Amino acid sequence: MIVRQHPLAAATDCHPRPDLEGVTAIFLASTFHSKGDLSVKKHLFALAVAALPLAAMAQSESYTLDTYHTYPNFMVEHWGLSMMHGQFGKANGKFAFDKTAKSGSVDLSIDTASLSTGDNDKGSRPRSRDEHLRSADFFNVAEFPRITFKSTKVTFAGDMPSAVEGNLTLLGVSKPVSLTFERFKCGANPFNKKARCGGNAVGKIKRSDFGMKAALPAVGDEIALNIEFEGDKD
Repeated sequence: MIVRQHPLAAATDCHPRPDLEGVTAIFLASTFHSKGDLSVKKHLFALAVAALPLAAMAQSESYTLDTYHTYPNFMVEHWGLSMMHGQFGKANGKFAFDKTAKSGSVDLSIDTASLSTGDNDKGSRPRSRDEHLRSADFFNVAEFPRITFKSTKVTFAGDMPSAVEGNLTLLGVSKPVSLTFERFKCGANPFNKKARCGGNAVGKIKRSDFGMKAALPAVGDEIALNIEFEGDKD
């Protein structure tokens, strides 16, 4: 006796994991073009529709930031003359994106005590610039050890994220901030062979919006942000 295996069983028994979108297409085709009991067609159609969100979920990719290649940078006008640069040396978090659903997320946490502008030696001064920036006048790292950014929306251009909107929390104050990806590229980590993505996200904020008003207007209010980041796929 020949036992005929149901097409659904054949699809679920194969290895590697079946293509859910392909199975869904088979179901839809059989529903509308095959002859048979109407109730069976309705059941197959319901299964096909239920499989669609699973297929979309399978496209989501999550990445953990590489702390050695993720540096939030900032730039601010000094005395109306030069643009001074600073950097946070310690940051961690995750980002994810789904090319099919055109959605994603970003979760970034920055260690404020890791701030550096290259001026750590006070010399004959009461304190260095970095010490002053870490004080209660500016970043107040003793009371607020972290700056965080949590996304609310990711915009795509083709298959890659092009911008992200979210809430930046600085000095305990949260404000909406928009960042644009000047670069967002993916490839392979040459050492561990994992998929890897990275780029640069840029934007602007006003520090006074977060309650940081020391030395205004001699030290500018507008802060230019440039977050360089890379992360390996989880």
